[in-house]
Amino acid sequence: MAKVELKQPIVNEIAEAVKDAASVVVVDARGLTVAEDTQLRKQLREAGVTYKVYKNTLMKRAFEGTDFAALDEVLEGPSAIAVSKDDATAPARIIAKFGKTAQNLEIKAGVVEGTFYDAQGMAAVAAVPSREELLSRLLGSMQSPITNFARVIKQIAEKDGAPAEEATAEAPAEEPAEAPAE
Repeated sequence: MAKVELKQPIVNEIAEAVKDAASVVVVDARGLTVAEDTQLRKQLREAGVTYKVYKNTLMKRAFEGTDFAALDEVLEGPSAIAVSKDDATAPARIIAKFGKTAQNLEIKAGVVEGTFYDAQGMAAVAAVPSREELLSRLLGSMQSPITNFARVIKQIAEKDGAPAEEATAEAPAEEPAEAPAE
C-alpha cells in the first residue's frame, strides 16, 4: 500500500504534464552520452518542450482514459517522453534532427493532436516545418507579388518621368525681352 501512495504523485505529475498537450513523443534514449543527453534536453527546453524519463508502468497508469493510452504498446524498455503543449511538431522535429548526429536516439511513437503515429509516422511529422516557418513562408509568398508589382510601377514611373524631366531641364530659359534703346 505504501508503494502505491509513493508512486501516485509521480502518476499525477505525468497526467498533469500530458493534460492539454498538443503532442507526446515516446523516445528510446539508451546509449546517449551525458553530453548528448544534456544537449538534447537544452534544445527541447528552448522550444518549450518538457522531456523526462519515467517508469513505463507509471506512464501507462497516467495515460489511462486519454488519447495517449495508445502509446502503451511502445512503453517497453527505457522510455522518455517529450511533451509539447504549443507546437505539436516540435518534439518530433527536434528529436529527429538530433537523432541524425546521435545514432542511439530513437523515436518509438507519438500522439500528435489526438492521433497515434508509429515510428515511421513520427518521421513524417518531424518533416513538417514549425508554425513560425510556415507563417514566414506564407508571408514571403504573399509579399513577393506585391514587391514585384511595386518594382514594375517604379520602373514605369521612372521611364515615363525621365523624358519630361530632361525636357524641362534642357529647355532654354526664356530671356526677358530687351527694352528698345532710346
